[in-house]
Amino acid sequence: MITRFSTLYIGHIELENCGHAGTPADDRRYSNERVIEAFDTTLELARTMDELGYEALWLAEHHFQHEGYECIPNIPLLAVHIANHTRRLKIGCGFNITPTWHPIRLAEDYATADILTGGRLIFGVGRGYHTREVESFGNPMLDGEANRELFEEQVEIIVKAFNQPSFSHRGKYYTIPPAVPYRGYELRDLTLVPRPLRQPVECWQPVVSASARGLDFMMKHRIKGLIGGGAATMAERSIHAYQEAAERAGLGYKLGEGLSLGIFFHIAESRERAVREITPWYEEHVKMFGPLGFVPGMTPEQNLAAMKRGGWSGAGVPTVEDYMKVGAWFAGTPEEFVAHLRSLEQKYPGLEYVHVSNSMGTPQSVMLEQLAWFAKEVKPHFANRK
Repeated sequence: MITRFSTLYIGHIELENCGHAGTPADDRRYSNERVIEAFDTTLELARTMDELGYEALWLAEHHFQHEGYECIPNIPLLAVHIANHTRRLKIGCGFNITPTWHPIRLAEDYATADILTGGRLIFGVGRGYHTREVESFGNPMLDGEANRELFEEQVEIIVKAFNQPSFSHRGKYYTIPPAVPYRGYELRDLTLVPRPLRQPVECWQPVVSASARGLDFMMKHRIKGLIGGGAATMAERSIHAYQEAAERAGLGYKLGEGLSLGIFFHIAESRERAVREITPWYEEHVKMFGPLGFVPGMTPEQNLAAMKRGGWSGAGVPTVEDYMKVGAWFAGTPEEFVAHLRSLEQKYPGLEYVHVSNSMGTPQSVMLEQLAWFAKEVKPHFANRK
């Protein structure tokens, strides 16, 4: 049963001229004073969600985005700030882009933030999808196989560091520790100082391609999966593939178990009004993510059109209503949203987590209003069911 509701905020600032006829994504450039608005928005969302009883606020790590779309480079650091202004809300790393880190430094920073937040930080890892980010940190993104190899080795190291009193590692990319003299002896292992409050550490990862290799790796380390939010193909296929991987690992997961399903949403007094209001923000999402390959079903020609001002209809760029039909987006009344979530429970009996999010470009005031509306008129229908 669905019992846990969160939201994902990827760090966009207040964007003007949203929509297909507005400013093209690559033409946006904001000052430092503007991009740091994302920190204020994060805190306002966290305070509101804490008061309304949400499970977690998931944040996305990204770098160098002067366009104002994804402006949070360090989740553990921001999580400590959030924890000082909230009481119960968890802060999710959705996700630490592991190839932009040294794995031991990521493990240390997470462990420190885990302690300082009283255990309210949720660990998460991802391979990344922006060449500008990962390649600029000196690691592979254009070479997908090398990126995956590096990521898997990094996660292996992090798991060892979290869960073992002392550890060592010899791999393709890392030798930890190096065999060097230290205080009269040769270094043979390391201890992470500090280690997280609880072991094993709960870990999450995006489910994107839903490849057997990727899912089997997740099962090996008991990593939970987030689906949706612009980073997945068709959710249904991914959900079934995750369960099949669990079966290969000897785990008796129900369909949907171990996953959080993401839905972009907008509530209004009528479906027509909701569609009208969400459309420019949906189109801003397409402008950003389509050319990166994260809007399922978009053709190269449609992605090219999405990078330009106007002309979307002639190119056949999908509308928000097209994606509402497959359940990745929702626009309608609270009653319709309850019914939609009930239908998901019927399809996926193991589903416990859902993250409902507002699209790229949604103003802060609207995000706060929508989270409050959802908490008042939708979330209570799924409360007290454990």
